[in-house]
Amino acid sequence: MSEFVEGFESLRSIGPAVSIFGSARAKRNEWSYKTTCKVAEVLSRRGYAIISGGGGGIMEAANRGAKRGKGLSIGLNIQLPEEQKANRYQDKSLHFKHFFARKVMFVKYAAGYVIMPGGFGTLDEFFESLTLIQTGKIRKFPVVLMGTEYWGDLLKWMQTKMVEHRTISKSDLKLFHVTDDPNDAAEFIIKSHRESIRQAGERRKRSLPPPDDPPTL
Repeated sequence: MSEFVEGFESLRSIGPAVSIFGSARAKRNEWSYKTTCKVAEVLSRRGYAIISGGGGGIMEAANRGAKRGKGLSIGLNIQLPEEQKANRYQDKSLHFKHFFARKVMFVKYAAGYVIMPGGFGTLDEFFESLTLIQTGKIRKFPVVLMGTEYWGDLLKWMQTKMVEHRTISKSDLKLFHVTDDPNDAAEFIIKSHRESIRQAGERRKRSLPPPDDPPTL
């Protein structure tokens, strides 16, 4: 319970943010690392805080890009049997023992997700976000999958086997956006976030009681 309290207290005033996921094993000279730096920098320059898992690889690249963009850089670190070392590019650094508490923070404070090449943990975050959107547990928000070469076979499997066997609908493939371009990824998130704000404003207007009739003189 204390992890939830600490997380809510620490993150409640960060403003709009984007959570970025990917492999801790990515090297600094790899496309995925460099692209993560770029998309995080672009988003941070547009006023978004960047949230990562706080470790190395893609997580480091996300926080590093946020610092380059002069934005708020946040790391949600996790205690593992093989100790994860927090990267040095964090303005706010939280530490969690439990994955479930950490995952709540990722989704609660995110205006969007960027999914870079990664392993089981990255897949977990990707599919959980789609599940939450698909089932209506959260309002739809932008999920960007980056790395068409890396994710190509997975996408093909989703487009054929999952749709073919009716375990998902074809329309479910529209729950996420696929690109290799960091500027396209950032613009997709920003545009989607602005649209969600507009829709929320419309819902609030519809929920307001009608104004009282003016008094007759």
